[in-house]
Amino acid sequence: MTPSDAPATHLLSAHFADMARNNAWSNLRLYRACLTLTDQAFAEHRVSFFPSLQLTLNHILLVDRYYFDALVDGGEGLTIFDNELPYPRAAELWGAQARSDQQLLAFCESLRDEDLHREVGIDRGPAVGVQRERIGNVLPHVFVHQIHHRGQVHAMLSGTTAAPPQLDEFFLAADAPLRAAELRDLNSMRESA
Repeated sequence: MTPSDAPATHLLSAHFADMARNNAWSNLRLYRACLTLTDQAFAEHRVSFFPSLQLTLNHILLVDRYYFDALVDGGEGLTIFDNELPYPRAAELWGAQARSDQQLLAFCESLRDEDLHREVGIDRGPAVGVQRERIGNVLPHVFVHQIHHRGQVHAMLSGTTAAPPQLDEFFLAADAPLRAAELRDLNSMRESA
């Protein structure tokens, strides 16, 4: 399904499915660039909030897992952050991120607009406790978090041998030919999972 194929009856939940699809596509493009780097270049210290591609991309994955756990009442909570570098190599990290992206996409595709009002519990630790948030508020937070840190990865790639990929060719129909092959790749990955 492409963004323009979304059912008209559940426009907002369809938009979140489109955002999850965009998220998976953006990560595919970004990781294809990162996978051309050596393990040393991937882990090399760079100027950013998290000072390497390795740390930034692991952070993205962990935060994705943290909020997805809350969305599905998985019960892991903050223990997801016990190991802040679970995947030191880009190839291992890409596999984990791709699986996470597919889970989020399947979750978003299952939503109806009325589901967006349902509250979920987010473990904020002993000082705060469990915070209640609507699914319709958690999902945009997850997508904005991803976009924010992917921008940092994109900037860090500029200082490597890997060309930073274009990440803004997803929603407009005129850009469809530029993303078609990668969306086919994502669908193939999904079917083989």
